[in-house]
Amino acid sequence: MKAMVWTKYGSPEVLQLKEVDKPSPQHNEVLIKIYATTVLIGDCELRGLKFSPIVSVPLRLLLGFNRPKRVTILGQELAGDIETVGMGVTRFKPGDPVIAATLLRLGTYAEYICLPESYPALKPENLTYEEAATIPTGGIYGLHLVRKADIHSGEKLLINGAGGSIGTYAVQLAKSIGAEVTAVDSEGKLGMLHSIGADHVIDYTKEDFTKSGASYDAIIDVIGKSSFSGSMRSLSPNGRYVLGNPGISARIRQGWHSRSSGKKVITEEPGNRAEAYAFLKSLIEAGKLKPILDRCYSLEQLAEAHQYVETGQKKGNVVITVRHDIQS
Repeated sequence: MKAMVWTKYGSPEVLQLKEVDKPSPQHNEVLIKIYATTVLIGDCELRGLKFSPIVSVPLRLLLGFNRPKRVTILGQELAGDIETVGMGVTRFKPGDPVIAATLLRLGTYAEYICLPESYPALKPENLTYEEAATIPTGGIYGLHLVRKADIHSGEKLLINGAGGSIGTYAVQLAKSIGAEVTAVDSEGKLGMLHSIGADHVIDYTKEDFTKSGASYDAIIDVIGKSSFSGSMRSLSPNGRYVLGNPGISARIRQGWHSRSSGKKVITEEPGNRAEAYAFLKSLIEAGKLKPILDRCYSLEQLAEAHQYVETGQKKGNVVITVRHDIQS
């Protein structure tokens, strides 16, 4: 099978198209024919190992110190069809259209992947494979962050980093609850954010929301780059500050601030994915939620897609079409 192999740590050019062995499902595993995947900023960061030493050194020990050895195919989410199932599989049958997040297994920059049967969920019927591939990360995390913000109709919510794969889902989900949403991102994304329901938009390059004097019932920081103390000051009494990408400092300060101020700091990871998939599927099939796609590339153009994502300009999702032989 074809796969984009991660040959070393570095620029997008380290991703090389190669022929590799097609996997076979083991007990309780399914073999998925991948039709579409995505490029997340996390894929780009991992590819180049663009982390602080406190993170990059453990990652090198886990993946391979000088070059990736234990994981050689990147990619975190997919949409495709079940091709075959291993012994003991009861949830799926060949031909089922599915979506899945691969978590620490990665591996979606390829034509096939084997996953435990607990990983996939059925694809929403009204989405293309390219659209559906955005759900396992953007949709799941967007839903998780909005739920943790505990937003109610009429409350004011600010979403920092609203224009990406997670934020565009979070904006729509918060609006479906009835929140008054302020979306923060770069100027080129503000029109799109208005189009998906944001009531107010802020260009972070021109205005620091933590210094505006405005108050919010909840703040979701998707990218974890807002001022911690400034965000806490921007919360109303009993407000909630939800961090999607918390640093070590935020985790350390979390407990003290939650106890001393009455304002909650939340850094939890998503839990029950099966329930979340089912909830998102129902909203999407009812026409109440839609994926936002910016650009679509072929597998052969993966390096170019990585280059674009690293510019920070992507609106919603950048999708990779892995295969074109979709059965009608």
